[in-house]
Amino acid sequence: MRVLLDACVPHQLGALLTGHKVLRAADLGLGDLDDRPLLNAIEGSFDFLVTVDRRLPKQQVISGRTFGVIVLRARSNRLTDLKPLVERLLQALTTLAPGEAREISG
Repeated sequence: MRVLLDACVPHQLGALLTGHKVLRAADLGLGDLDDRPLLNAIEGSFDFLVTVDRRLPKQQVISGRTFGVIVLRARSNRLTDLKPLVERLLQALTTLAPGEAREISG
């Protein structure tokens, strides 16, 4: 699966998503984009967007998109707080359909 890590997600998380092609929004020059322009920019290029932005699925229309959105909810966006969510994140990458959003919390 092709996974994009939002700018608010630590880049080290990508190394934990074995078996997937993981890129960062910042590396693609998309790190400064607001939510809607970011979603439009990745349309057709990624299978999933991983973010810690809890508001994104409520403020943007995800249904009908060619990718799913996974929101990680932890104490902070530090890697140490997100690591416990990795197993459930990997499961979501195999079950979440395009146009769906899912929240994973610890």
